[in-house]
Amino acid sequence: MLLPIGDDNRDRTIIPIVNYMLIALNILVFIFFQQGGANPYFTFSYAAVPAEILTGQDIVTPDQVMIDPYTGKAFPMPGLQVTGIPVFFTLLTSMFLHGGWAHLGGNMLFLAIFGDNVENAMGHRNYLIFYLLCGMLAGFTHVCSTFILGQNLLIPVMGASGAISAVLAGYMVLFPHKKVFVLLLFFVVSVPALIVVGLWFIFQLVNGLGALGGQEAGNVAYAAHIGGFIFGLLLVKKFAKKFLLLRSRSAKRYS
Repeated sequence: MLLPIGDDNRDRTIIPIVNYMLIALNILVFIFFQQGGANPYFTFSYAAVPAEILTGQDIVTPDQVMIDPYTGKAFPMPGLQVTGIPVFFTLLTSMFLHGGWAHLGGNMLFLAIFGDNVENAMGHRNYLIFYLLCGMLAGFTHVCSTFILGQNLLIPVMGASGAISAVLAGYMVLFPHKKVFVLLLFFVVSVPALIVVGLWFIFQLVNGLGALGGQEAGNVAYAAHIGGFIFGLLLVKKFAKKFLLLRSRSAKRYS
């Protein structure tokens, strides 16, 4: 896969304060509330559990002792905790939880690269609504997929990936020809956004289809990624209507 490390921001006209706020909030939650992953009880309290979303009921399960299949060592695994909020709200809170530093870092890298341009096109308020709405719809897509495929409904899902998938879709629609700088082996090359994001989505589809009939491959909720991307495609023009209208008028003026 191509690893994006930056893009061309010369046409950005506003400071992406909402995108900065979202990145900061994700980092702060992971450090201070999840304690860098050392507080799974908080994580399991506010992650989205498909069974809870489908029934509308809070579910508490006992702690377990798991065996690491690679080392054979036993380690404690907390059960589901009392949520303390209506369970449907976990579709929102789960968007700000992460499973580890790598999970957090990868998501924030993509959000930092692509989110500022989408915010520039939509404006602060529309971008925030777009991000949160698509993220929750992506989480619900995962819940429905888990139920339809007969997978374990008690496995919690978390992460900003669903919302970021929508941001990627928005970026691809709004800036298909914008140059994205990617790391390819030991070289940095610029590639049109349409190719970078398109390849990313194909990867999600292939791995998502590969997970059919079993658990999500590698503990990655590909259904949420795919759902977020599709909702992003469907909603981006509504939230960036003014930007697209101005660009269309400008193109006609110079044609």
